[in-house]
Amino acid sequence: MAMVGTGDGPAIGIDLGTTYSCVGVWQHGRVEIIANDQGNRTTPSYVAFTDTGSLIGDAAKNQASMNAINTVFDAKRLMGRRFSDASVRSDMKFWPFKVRGVDNKPMVVVQYKNEEKRFSAEEISSMILVKMKEIAEAYLGTTVKNVVVTVPAYFNDYQRQATKDAGEIARLNVIRIINEPTAAAIAYGLDRKSTTVGGKNVLIFDLGGGTFDVSLLKIEEGIFEVKATSGDTHLGGEDFDNAMVDHFVQEFKRKHEKDISKNPKALRRLRTSCERAKRILSSNAQTTIEIDSLYDGIDFCSKITRAKFEELNMDLFKKCISPVDKCLKDAAMDKSSVHDVVLIGGSTRIPKVQQLLQDFFNGKKLCKSINPDEAVAYGAAVQAAIMGGEGLLDRCVGMKKVQTLVGMEKIHDVLLLDVTPLSLGIELFNGQMRVVVPRNTTIPTKKERIFTTVETGQNGVEFPVYEGESTIAKENRFLGKFELIGIQRAPKGVPQLNVCFNIDANGIMVITAEDKATKKKSKITIVNNNKGTLSKVEIARMIKEAEKNRFEDEENKKKLEAKAALMDYTQDMKEKVPSLSKLDRKDKKKFKAEVSKTCEWLDENKNRLAECEEYEDMMRKLENVCSPILGMMD
Repeated sequence: MAMVGTGDGPAIGIDLGTTYSCVGVWQHGRVEIIANDQGNRTTPSYVAFTDTGSLIGDAAKNQASMNAINTVFDAKRLMGRRFSDASVRSDMKFWPFKVRGVDNKPMVVVQYKNEEKRFSAEEISSMILVKMKEIAEAYLGTTVKNVVVTVPAYFNDYQRQATKDAGEIARLNVIRIINEPTAAAIAYGLDRKSTTVGGKNVLIFDLGGGTFDVSLLKIEEGIFEVKATSGDTHLGGEDFDNAMVDHFVQEFKRKHEKDISKNPKALRRLRTSCERAKRILSSNAQTTIEIDSLYDGIDFCSKITRAKFEELNMDLFKKCISPVDKCLKDAAMDKSSVHDVVLIGGSTRIPKVQQLLQDFFNGKKLCKSINPDEAVAYGAAVQAAIMGGEGLLDRCVGMKKVQTLVGMEKIHDVLLLDVTPLSLGIELFNGQMRVVVPRNTTIPTKKERIFTTVETGQNGVEFPVYEGESTIAKENRFLGKFELIGIQRAPKGVPQLNVCFNIDANGIMVITAEDKATKKKSKITIVNNNKGTLSKVEIARMIKEAEKNRFEDEENKKKLEAKAALMDYTQDMKEKVPSLSKLDRKDKKKFKAEVSKTCEWLDENKNRLAECEEYEDMMRKLENVCSPILGMMD
């Protein structure tokens, strides 16, 4: 296990979520989940763009209804997707912001600092990562560089690499990417090591805002071994919100004969109300949607019951159960052998989801003892502590040599053994996929298979790489291809071409092919292929732009603070005018004239953000006139 240096501050764990993100750090023998500047332990995964700068987190979400088309959320749902993907086209109907295709890569289009700008999902995610980093640094009082980031277990190779790219743009060293349900399993199992002697089979049911994962693990005395994983990278709370939004759009159309589906501001306000209603319906039988002047001055008021909410989403709720069955079958385990079913992710609070899951397990009580919003960040923080720790000691587990932390009693025995979520292989000449790495293979791993030629005298072979479960290669996801040229000319079927898949702990692959006769080699690292992965040049450009924008945003923040200070002081002086009646008429006139002059200046510059010096200069002039006159009243 690679360790990181201690010169970059403590390593932190970040749960980069679709709707909310969370950050934690190992400190004083336990994980601290860090609250943001608003006192919230989770931060909305929102980025808003304005004429003066960008807002991230709570500030971005709070102004979303006023600036809907320039407020971006759900960036995680665009990671690793083509613009032509059905899921992207479907989501676009509900997003108020614009998404355009550039070489089949989805790009978010916004108005930023009075010009049109395009951002990739990696850039948006990098801004959220920077925010989480800043939250950690404010709490720790030191610079943070190293980070463990979590991803859905069912994220494919490209989506994982895109997450690493986002970290690089944010100038973070992503020391490990771990699967969300595996991180949650750490949160569950860390304080239960004494009760897992002999092994415990634990099913993690992770239903969040945008993604859904199921993982089955065997937890035994600090060893977390993933047996199988399944899920859907496009299923979660956002879809349940969408179903409600669509329902109320149709209701508004029936009642008022007006279509609000093309009005971003109205949709944003409706979505916010639907999200709130969904939460309320987890504890109440019904609630009311009330929105003043939703569209064309029309107030909207409607009731929704829990039963109606369940009816709208029943097909989606049922989709959450089939991956559980698939996961158990892949692990060759009966449901009666599962000791605990652990709920993770905010959407597991929905009573119907819990009921369907409980029914599947024949009435088994579900485990709700860990915080579903914080468990993933908790596990990531533990993994970060293991990788960033000092005082290392080698130990052996079976045939594996691992390093553990001396003096960190709770985590020194933690070992993660994760798996590949999808099968990986090579397309044969007849279109079939020859699997080299079966799904649910423990990683890191190295798997080899021998291939050969299909024509006599052939001196080159192309290796198209795919991931998926279909026997027909083209029905799976294409990852990339490479060629081995200069092989020994021989009758077909004679050359021995050894193909090796080497997958690291982050799930990222290096694939090599070697002709055993000539020792000619060729390889591909699946991080940069025709699916739109960012090149090093693009990442460098994005880093430069992100730093420029951060600098400009910091400067604009200072200007806004100076402007606010001047406006507040001017307003205070304006309110004091009536109390100046006892003063000399000349002084009173001078006071009022200076206040009026400042008000006029602010009004003239309301559409322009002036320099700090200008605001400070106006403040000095106003204070120089007002302070002495007010002093006469003491």
